[in-house]
Amino acid sequence: MKPSIPQGTRDFQAATIRKRYFIINTIREVFELYAFEPLETPAFENLETLTGKYGDEGDQLIFKILNNGLHLESKHEKATAAFENVLKGRSDKNLTERALRYDLTIPFARFVALNHAQLPTPFKRYQMQTVWRADRPQKGRYREFLQCDADIAGSNSLLCDAELAMLYADVFAKLKLPVRIKINNRKILSGLAEITGMAENPSTLTIAIDKLEKIGIEKVKQELQQGGINENQISIIQQYLSLSGPHIEIFNALKQLLKDSDIGLKGVDELETVFNLIDDERFVIDTTLARGLDYYTGTIYEVKADNVKMGSIGGGGRYDDLTGLFGVKGIPGAGISFGIDRIFDVMDELMLFPDDVGGLVTALFFNMGPRESTYSFKLVEQCRKNGIACEMFYEKARLDKQFKYAEKKAIPFVVIIGSEEMNSNQCTIKQLNTGEENKIPVSEIIGFFNKNANFKN
Repeated sequence: MKPSIPQGTRDFQAATIRKRYFIINTIREVFELYAFEPLETPAFENLETLTGKYGDEGDQLIFKILNNGLHLESKHEKATAAFENVLKGRSDKNLTERALRYDLTIPFARFVALNHAQLPTPFKRYQMQTVWRADRPQKGRYREFLQCDADIAGSNSLLCDAELAMLYADVFAKLKLPVRIKINNRKILSGLAEITGMAENPSTLTIAIDKLEKIGIEKVKQELQQGGINENQISIIQQYLSLSGPHIEIFNALKQLLKDSDIGLKGVDELETVFNLIDDERFVIDTTLARGLDYYTGTIYEVKADNVKMGSIGGGGRYDDLTGLFGVKGIPGAGISFGIDRIFDVMDELMLFPDDVGGLVTALFFNMGPRESTYSFKLVEQCRKNGIACEMFYEKARLDKQFKYAEKKAIPFVVIIGSEEMNSNQCTIKQLNTGEENKIPVSEIIGFFNKNANFKN
């Protein structure tokens, strides 16, 4: 059988992993600079924890896990009936009770609901773990991918919203990745739904608007018409979506448009408060931003990379009612997420990774025979004890084979110690990219590599 991996998943080799670590460690440094603490949750949750939290489309992308023991005779009949339910689009506990996590926000809310009495208030956590979605794989979209989230639970203050926006800006500044950080407020969209007579079913509006960038205004209008929205309502929505210009002009236009909606005006006031705190050209008001997930209730964010065709590389928002889904009322929250895989793809395409993010090994010690390798092995250990990453070629082999090994691993130096070098307590060090050779006393090898610590291959 020819080996393969599941569609929408990937293997990562060393060079890729090191670049990913560069992104992850940069984000982690900023998280901790902002006083967020780490948290990890299980790879899978009870199915009831996840379903109903992401809207109908999101629920369809949840990877469900079959119960163990379905082959047992006692469970076979129930499982057969359960399959029939699943084929009709319904879940059945006799077939599946658990699912792989779809994101990190709902598991975080579940954690807070279970542990809120012991947690500090507000509780600030960051989480970096894999999530799974049964999506159609394409560029920048995978079925298994890593998310990095930062969330704040227990505060209604708009300082939280402003801080999360600034956290985004600081991370992408450190990554030297030019982005647009788009911000809106779901209360504004609720106000729009109210003045267009859609307050009973606001998700129809937000889902349609969320597709605007992908399908265009005409198809959005068609979807709204199919949902029973009349021409006058669509005209108001189109007027809202066309708002642009300086922030003050957008705020004034929103106040006029939503003057008959208290919740809409509250959203405008919240958005204006946040922008007064983060007055910065890196942030833009985007009235077309909707964030299709149902649980957002206030400020919402989306990050797009400049100069590259890619979906959002970050998103999030305020979700004041989230823990209420688990029976714990009155715990507000706000959070943002980084799409590590998309950030990697963008940085790779734009060649933004530092030159020294590649191989970490400084030197390869050649194996020149049993006696010589024993001598070299002890020197390798001395180098490692002094913080110099190096390795020993395990078998005696032709020199060209050992050189090719070093080249494939992008190791900048090779160390050759043959019988001649042993007799004189010296070693030959060759720099591969220039071909330059140095013969130095063995006692000076630590100093040589420390002096060349910043060498870039």
